[in-house]
Amino acid sequence: MSSNIETLSKSEQDVQSSPSTFRLSPLIRITLLSLYVALTVPLPFLAQVSDAPVPPALLWGGIGLGLLALYGALSERVIVDNEKIQVTYPKWVPRFFRKGWELHWTDVKDLKMRTTGQGGLVYYFVSQSSEQAYLLPMRVVGFARLVKLVETYTGIDTTDIRPLAQPWMYLILLGLTLLLLLVDGWTIWTVFSQGLIA
Repeated sequence: MSSNIETLSKSEQDVQSSPSTFRLSPLIRITLLSLYVALTVPLPFLAQVSDAPVPPALLWGGIGLGLLALYGALSERVIVDNEKIQVTYPKWVPRFFRKGWELHWTDVKDLKMRTTGQGGLVYYFVSQSSEQAYLLPMRVVGFARLVKLVETYTGIDTTDIRPLAQPWMYLILLGLTLLLLLVDGWTIWTVFSQGLIA
C-alpha cells in the first residue's frame, strides 16, 4: 500500500492530505424524493373522498415522517482520507436507523463482487479483523475518483468496477415521475373543482 502512495505525484499527495467527501448523486436524490411525493401525496385526498377509515391527518403525518426518513437515508456521505474510508449521516439521523461505518485501509483484506437480485454487480470490502463486510458506495458523485482512491490506498485492482446504475436510468425514472406528478396534480385539482372535498 505504501508503494502505491509513494507513486503519486506531489500535487496528488497534496490533494489526498485532506479528506475527500463524496455525496449521493443529486439526480438520484431528486428522483427518489420526487417519486415518493408522487406516490404518497394523493393518498390523503383519496382517503377523504372515499371516506376511508384512516383519517387524512394521520396519512399526512405518516407521509411527513416517511419523507424525513427517506431524506435522511439519502443524506449519506462517504469520507476518504489516507487512513480510512467512512460512511456517515447527519447527526439528526438516529443511529438505529442509519449508523454508518468506517474501515481502516490497513484492515482491508479484499474487495469482493456480488450479484444483486436484478442482475447488477455490487462490491463489498472484506475486513481482516472481522467477518463483517462493508458495501462499497456506488451511487455517489465522483465514483470513478472514489474507486481510484480505493485502489491507491489498498493496492486492489479496481479497473473493472463500474457504477451500479447509469445516469440515464434515473433520468428515465425522473421523467416518468414528473408525468406521475402531473397526473397527481390533475387528480387533486379535479377533486377540489368538483367540490368533492368541503
